[in-house]
Amino acid sequence: MDYNSRNEVNEKYKWDLTTRYKSDEAWEKDYEKIKKSLKNISKYENIMMKSADNLYNALETYYNIETKLSKLYVYAHLKHDEDLSVGKYSLYVNKAYALYNDYISLSSYMMPEILKTSKTTINKYLKNKKMAKYKFIIEDILRYKKHTLSAKEEKLVSILTSENHVFDKISSILINSTINYGKMVIDGKEITVTNSNYRNIMMNKDRNVRKKCYNLMTGKMKEYTDIFGETLIANMKTVSNYAEVKNYPSTMEMQLFSSNIPKVVVDNLYDTVHKRLGSYHKYLRLLKCELGLEMLEYYDLNAEYTNDNLTFTIEEAQDLILDATKIYGEKYHKIIKKAFNERWVDYGSYKGKQSGAYCTANYGSNPVVLTNFHNKFTDVSAIVHELGHAVNFYLSIEANDAHNYENDIFVAEVASLTNEIILSNYIINNSKNKELKLLAISNLIDIIQNNLFDAALEGELENEMYDLIDSKEEISAETLSDCIFNLRKKYYGNEVNLDEGVRYLWARRSHYYSPFYLYQYATGVSSAITIATKIINGDEDMKAKYLDFLSKGNTDYPVNLLKNIGIDMTKPEVINNAIDYFEYLIDEYSKVSDE
Repeated sequence: MDYNSRNEVNEKYKWDLTTRYKSDEAWEKDYEKIKKSLKNISKYENIMMKSADNLYNALETYYNIETKLSKLYVYAHLKHDEDLSVGKYSLYVNKAYALYNDYISLSSYMMPEILKTSKTTINKYLKNKKMAKYKFIIEDILRYKKHTLSAKEEKLVSILTSENHVFDKISSILINSTINYGKMVIDGKEITVTNSNYRNIMMNKDRNVRKKCYNLMTGKMKEYTDIFGETLIANMKTVSNYAEVKNYPSTMEMQLFSSNIPKVVVDNLYDTVHKRLGSYHKYLRLLKCELGLEMLEYYDLNAEYTNDNLTFTIEEAQDLILDATKIYGEKYHKIIKKAFNERWVDYGSYKGKQSGAYCTANYGSNPVVLTNFHNKFTDVSAIVHELGHAVNFYLSIEANDAHNYENDIFVAEVASLTNEIILSNYIINNSKNKELKLLAISNLIDIIQNNLFDAALEGELENEMYDLIDSKEEISAETLSDCIFNLRKKYYGNEVNLDEGVRYLWARRSHYYSPFYLYQYATGVSSAITIATKIINGDEDMKAKYLDFLSKGNTDYPVNLLKNIGIDMTKPEVINNAIDYFEYLIDEYSKVSDE
């Protein structure tokens, strides 16, 4: 449902942020208090590694202050995303971010001091009983020895990179608030096109509606392409320069190093996907057939190909999610109930609100979910996706300390995508409504094509751009546009006619401001398929292992955490199994449709 403003949204459909701060005044008071406390970390400089007690106290101080800073920033970020046009909360975000960067600068001596200490001394300190909680993080820091500069240089780098977030912020404000995409009539009602309702409109069965909306969006993306190009390329160059300064062979290897992910995982993903593009073409032919088209245009790719006359109220969405997630057991189910009862979710959609959906958390507070709910089944699936993250956050916070509660991105998407698969399978196995069953099957098909094939496709744009930037070659908005156009030709084969507008839609992809994030959707959905299908088939061992996996936080490297539950991302089997399941669903859709 679209509203004119946030004021129109019923309170029960808004998230409750008072669990963090009762008021903006409370935030401002805490801001001043935290600002004064930052200097407490400085007293350990040059003495931190003198004893195990000093090291322990320094780490305790660091994470205590960081936890408070995180709460400060998350509140500001959430308030800002409620309405991007409100300058007050933009200022809050900037102030919180600046404070965090001041803290990073003040604490920048810590890693260099640890790394210049002998391994013998560090091992001795780790035998101290109090230090046991920090063992993994200290050992992880030691991996960074050749990528860590002197304390003075680290401080300088932290100062020079402190404003990097501005590129993403400029792009977000332009796309979600500044640009006027125009209005169009849909089903007799005039609709203002926004970045947040664009995908929903592109699902419309009326091809003329899709085409007009697509032309409005791509026209604006083309008009602003040079600005979007400047911000994204500046961001990419900054990341690449950082990798060079830190002595990494490439930007990709820097990003992989932080999670200790072998490059073979990425190579395996793309090699396998390239070999199985025929499966993607099979899906595109299904879409063409269901839409009754001789040739697909790009604006047809998100069209509903089921007879979707179904809509869901927020309460119906909640009930469906509660029923579907019973399969995990009582502990998981209670957390989902808690999320709804305590208003963790923000549902309304209106101009100015941050588009899309996400879940975030900070240590010591409940997770929260932003969605833009339009009463469709895809919106229900988006909520269950983000609640997968929420449960993951909740269990990780419950089981871990502040320094190791947060999951690595590589495994974070596993929790959300497993939830979406569980939801759709619940409907397939329990609903007697043919229309809803087809919706659920098509939803699973779309989850896999979006998160595996589409994410891999768009992830390759990063691979190519960073290769050029790392080699000190200049790129432009035109380079980005040419690259994504050629990648789409490669992935779509002869199944989709590509027009000029396709060249500019990279500008909408905010993920590019988080380097090498996209490929992790593909690895995540592949892992999720293995986990979900085993749970659905009654594998109690996997169910127990999975709940344990969700509580691990950052206590081991992500590839190891997955291996512990029987998933080896260095091998092609996991990706191939996911694509096999994708093909099975395509066949199943045709079978149920013909019944």
